[in-house]
Amino acid sequence: MARKEKARPRKSSAGAKPRAPKPARRAASAPPIDEAVLREVFRTAPVPAVVLEGGVVMFANEAFARALGQDADALRGAALGALLPPAEGEVPTPLPGAVRSYRTSVAGVRARVDVSAALTPARSGALLGSAALALALPDEDTAAPRALLALSRELAEARSEDQITAAVARALELLFPARSFCVRLVDPKTFALTTLYARGRLRPLARGRLALKGIAVDRTGLSRAALEQGGVQIVERDEPLFAGCDEASAVPLAVAGQLFGIVNLEYARGGPGDPLSDASLLYQVANHAALGVRNLRSVEELTYLKTYLEDLIEHANALIFVASRAREVIVWNAALVRLTGVGRDEALGGDLLARIPPEEHAAAEAVLARGLAGESVDGFETRLLAAGREARIAVNTAPIFGAAGDVEGVIAIGHDLTRVQSLEAAAEHAERLAGIGRLVAGVVHELNNPLTAVNMYSDVLVEKLQNAGHDPADVEKLRAIREGGQRIQRLARDLVTYAKPSGARAEPVDLASVLDEAARLAKPALKEMSAVLEQRLLPVPPVEGNRPSLVHVFVNLVRNAAQAVGEGGRVALALEQDGDTVKVAVQDDGPGMPPEVAARAFEPFFTTRPGVGIGLGLPIVQGILERHGGKIALDTAEGRGTTVTVTLPVRAPGGGR
Repeated sequence: MARKEKARPRKSSAGAKPRAPKPARRAASAPPIDEAVLREVFRTAPVPAVVLEGGVVMFANEAFARALGQDADALRGAALGALLPPAEGEVPTPLPGAVRSYRTSVAGVRARVDVSAALTPARSGALLGSAALALALPDEDTAAPRALLALSRELAEARSEDQITAAVARALELLFPARSFCVRLVDPKTFALTTLYARGRLRPLARGRLALKGIAVDRTGLSRAALEQGGVQIVERDEPLFAGCDEASAVPLAVAGQLFGIVNLEYARGGPGDPLSDASLLYQVANHAALGVRNLRSVEELTYLKTYLEDLIEHANALIFVASRAREVIVWNAALVRLTGVGRDEALGGDLLARIPPEEHAAAEAVLARGLAGESVDGFETRLLAAGREARIAVNTAPIFGAAGDVEGVIAIGHDLTRVQSLEAAAEHAERLAGIGRLVAGVVHELNNPLTAVNMYSDVLVEKLQNAGHDPADVEKLRAIREGGQRIQRLARDLVTYAKPSGARAEPVDLASVLDEAARLAKPALKEMSAVLEQRLLPVPPVEGNRPSLVHVFVNLVRNAAQAVGEGGRVALALEQDGDTVKVAVQDDGPGMPPEVAARAFEPFFTTRPGVGIGLGLPIVQGILERHGGKIALDTAEGRGTTVTVTLPVRAPGGGR
């Protein structure tokens, strides 16, 4: 039998009581957030913001500091009203939990500051709150142009690429808040990266990747072929450079078909803005930046060119000076300073005629007048007043035209005729020496036979009288006659060897015999100063060289040493081997040389005995030694004499060096 179930009465829904909801399951307790983490999140937040206590800044994040162009730490303790003064009234004080805003401006661009207060006051009793800065563009037709105007002003005042990128970065911060951006400047010829400024975290390898959309390249008049050849990629879509960004817009900084850089503006997922709506304003910023970079580069190139030309004029071997229409000296190069002894600062601004002897004024004025009339003059000779003397110069002059085509001055480029005259005197002197050499050769030839007879017969008589037991005094007299004749014959032979052309023939040379010959030829100079010659000649291997040329070297050095010592002074000759070289030292105990004289000792035409020498002795010696593979060194100081050391390579056993 089936069991009956008792039906339960159903209550109407209208009268039913609502079932109480089940209590929600309590979430697992979250770990407390570290205060340092919170501060780092606040510091790197994209929205410019500060934490306030009683209207005074406690903390400012990086975006806020950049917007004001200051350091974040420097803002601490400053009043908000002093940093961002309201356009009208005072900084509002909101009630706890509320937000109040006021208008201000940043770099001439209108902005809005949103001030909020916490629900509870700070422990100090001052209200704790925060403030956020936002660019306010109620009228885009005036706010954006004002920002671009401020950018143009900063670009015009910029004197470096870093200042340009900083100005562009400030404009991008104001015009495109909460976006990541990158400003890269490149060399327009090589496209090499010169300056980079990034707002955000760049992806790996993004720094040097240059890419532009084809439409952007065509819009700015750039050459696709030139860009691709320089390593710039032409793409269909701008790829983001920053981590966390999904969309990007790359705009070239281009002027007159030249690429000066690229600005990348990028957008995070869910962030403000988009490439299409920002494109027009971004291109305006890029155009301003491109003009700023081009102008800076032009100024740098002009400055470099100006400096290069100034250095070229200053260090040229030619004499160069420029006179204005008022005859004032406006260029006076180093060659003129060396020639006249008149310093550049002393000459500049002075009357050009003050540097010329009075009797030359009329001719100089006539040449200046022709130059100011636009005429060039070639080969004008005049004199310049130098330290204690006059220097003869020859110059070519030409007019200098200004931007308007008017003649603004006259430039003169020339050379010192004193050197030419010295060369002419040296050539004349050499010709006289050659004539004397030919005369000496003839005289020696005429004397050689009688001298040979004298030497031979005196030698026979010495031996005969000595064997016959004659008076020893008479024998000694005959011996003296024989030695005198032999000495005259040796001297004549040395003179012929020294005077005849040396040619280029090289042979093994015994330096000891060369030094003996040089000492004999320099004996008159030593005798004139009553100087004593000391020799310490050690055995050394032969050197490969031209004997007459080497004799000339050491005659010159011994004569110089003899002229340097006082009466009764000492000149020492030393010869020794040093490894694969042979060294000859010519030392004197004279007064020595000051450093400025020693530094110019081997300079052609430099002499400390004007009228006696022409300053070519040591340069010729240096040239001969260099042709022999040797070197010459000078060791001198005031008060301790001078030592000249000659180093020559030892002749190899098989010949040569």
